[in-house]
Amino acid sequence: MSDIPQIGKPAPDFAKLDQDENLVSLYQINQWVVLYFYPKDDTPGCTTEAKEFTELASEFIDLDGKVIGVSPDSSKSHCKFITKHNLAITLLTDPEHQLIETYGAWRMKKFMGKEYMGVARSTFLIAPDKIIAYSWPNAKSKGHAQTVLKKLQELKN
Repeated sequence: MSDIPQIGKPAPDFAKLDQDENLVSLYQINQWVVLYFYPKDDTPGCTTEAKEFTELASEFIDLDGKVIGVSPDSSKSHCKFITKHNLAITLLTDPEHQLIETYGAWRMKKFMGKEYMGVARSTFLIAPDKIIAYSWPNAKSKGHAQTVLKKLQELKN
């Protein structure tokens, strides 16, 4: 388990496959990046979060922002998730948890009295210069996209 990257520090680079099996690298994106980590495609909280980011996608685009979700799911799973819920965001696959661990999102979780390692819902707002502008290490699914959008609006003004 890695430490969570700190605000004001360089964002760790990555190169991961998206839902269409295209390689996406942070350092090839010349805009604000909302990098959010979530546990699993098509589960209630993850679906809520993805749909809210999709509803606000045009507002993120207007602010020169790109929303990227990351989970351990496969490209095939991401495609089904996107199609089923008409999502308008990029989803990266990280089955080995490399990127998830690099951003400190692979953590001990508790559910019904059991402890296990899993993806902690967390988000990083990365500036075009690849510096972490803000982070939410323990994000909630409902309303989170709006919170991130407000922060991006603040930082751009």
